[in-house]
Amino acid sequence: MARFAGLTRIPTTTNGEQEVLALEFADEAKLYVPLEQAYLVSRYVGVGKRSPQLSSLADSKWARAKKNAASSIFDYAGKMLAIQAERETVPGHAFGPDTKWQREFEHSFPFRETPDQMKAIIDAKIDMEQPRPDGPVICGDVGFGKTEVAIRAAFKAVMDGRQVAVLAPTTVLAQQHFEVFRPTHARLPGAD
Repeated sequence: MARFAGLTRIPTTTNGEQEVLALEFADEAKLYVPLEQAYLVSRYVGVGKRSPQLSSLADSKWARAKKNAASSIFDYAGKMLAIQAERETVPGHAFGPDTKWQREFEHSFPFRETPDQMKAIIDAKIDMEQPRPDGPVICGDVGFGKTEVAIRAAFKAVMDGRQVAVLAPTTVLAQQHFEVFRPTHARLPGAD
């Protein structure tokens, strides 16, 4: 349990600043949470008007919580490795190489890809062309162009006769993806 001390800016290693949530604990320790990870923090809603006791980062309860979190992460990583190992042993669909329409579609985008986006696009296509189940998993921080990578992979899948689903954890993100994908239809070769 911590007290929200407001938003603040802290220096980063890249000579910039980052806006963070400042959380204060009982032992005067502070924890800074980047805004893009604010979803990890939840508001305490108690009964009555009494304020809850703040946690201490030095007590055994906190040490136990850290140990449990580390154990859960280790278990989850083990499950992910088992899934990946199983994925490597089962045959799947290998998508064909890029077509003329794929290249035409990709050249219609109004912005140039960053070097990281280009690498992710190439890696995703290479992964899709392997005879493995499932498709590539594209991960990254908010605002770094994952949707643009996903659009190209989705087009490649559709051109190979497959269906595509885009899943988003929030309604806002689903709406943003819809707004990005919708004008993409107008760029499709042969679209009216």
